[in-house]
Amino acid sequence: MNSRTPIVFREMILPFILLTTCFAAWGVAANMTDPLVKVFSKIFTMSALQSALVQFAYYGAYFCLALPAAFINRRFSYKVGVLTGLGFAASGAFMFYPASQSMTYGYFLAALFILAAGLSILETSANPFVIAMGPKANATRRLNFAQAFNPVGCNIGVFLGATLILTQLNPATAEQRAAMSPAQLQTIQSAELDAVMLPYVGMACVLVLIWFAIAMMRIRPTREKVVAHSRDVHFGATLGRLLRNPHYRFGVIAQFFNVGAQTCVWTFTIQYVMEALSVNEAAAGEYLQYSLILFLVARFAMTWLMGYVSASKLLTALSIIAALLCAYLSVGSGMTSVWALVAISGCLSLMFPTIYGIALKGLGSDTKFGAAGLVMAILGGALLPLVQGAVIDTWGTTVSFLVPAACFLVIARYGLFDMQSGPREESNAAPALA
Repeated sequence: MNSRTPIVFREMILPFILLTTCFAAWGVAANMTDPLVKVFSKIFTMSALQSALVQFAYYGAYFCLALPAAFINRRFSYKVGVLTGLGFAASGAFMFYPASQSMTYGYFLAALFILAAGLSILETSANPFVIAMGPKANATRRLNFAQAFNPVGCNIGVFLGATLILTQLNPATAEQRAAMSPAQLQTIQSAELDAVMLPYVGMACVLVLIWFAIAMMRIRPTREKVVAHSRDVHFGATLGRLLRNPHYRFGVIAQFFNVGAQTCVWTFTIQYVMEALSVNEAAAGEYLQYSLILFLVARFAMTWLMGYVSASKLLTALSIIAALLCAYLSVGSGMTSVWALVAISGCLSLMFPTIYGIALKGLGSDTKFGAAGLVMAILGGALLPLVQGAVIDTWGTTVSFLVPAACFLVIARYGLFDMQSGPREESNAAPALA
């Protein structure tokens, strides 16, 4: 790749900068949500499987709303899709206030679903939007660079969850809570749920500010030639082309297991550390923060390294390393295992945008619906934590990390597949910004 090739078209620099705030925003939301599995398990005294419904609601919404987002993008524009997503996400975050007053688990799941529905639309729009903002030759690298700001938000989300939520949990055990009077238990639960509500309402206010900033953003016409009737929707023909494309088809599968692995690792980090080091939720949460800091540093490092090493080679190597680390977690214990768990986040750093970029390469005008399929693959984050939660309830936390280990092996196979397939050409018209 020519090092002088601009990563973003000159006229797209300001829109690109504004769009990176969206990548950070859904990082905040996702990683404030991860600790909620343990939080709700304690507040409402539930099993690991029941509390994992948090991730089912969150990532299930991603699956349900990705395809409608593609229709919005195709019929209107990526900008309209971004604004729609931000609006839904802000509404869901604001719903945490009435949910905390009702003190009902189902209400929180509904609020999470609406929040994630907005983020699904946002992500379905923002990722291909970034791809269209610069030369095709470095699209995957550009997406990795934009996605590098996602872990900035992830770290903020973990910090907010650890400082504003986990530290406010009452130390009473499930047995002690069961022995309390209804009034005593309600007082404790009310204080804990208020702590859950506060950072989400604050995030809603930030999302509204981002909405206004992007609404005022002007996008010049794309450099790419747009074919006639490009806004018409021919879903059947588009779906057929996508299903016949082996790179895209396998990419959706790889993304399903990638998001599933990432969600499993981060969702159960706190529980693993608590058992390995015999510490409380707040202390264990620090290691989740370390994981996200490593994720952030590695994302920028991998974006730089991608200028010298092919994306598929890096994807394959890091997937194999992550699988080996998970296998070690399933038999290890103590501080060594905890640091191995943290190290997995370094491997995860490049996976989502790299799979995304490889799978969308060459799709041209089918990119908008192709992007929706890759976001729908985030369903893996809804289903696989339920599998790991069931394994935890049956065999324990350490053994459960064989679930993400298997996921990483699937991702490694996709990287090998891309390495063996050779270069690809554009199948049809290039994607437009509008």
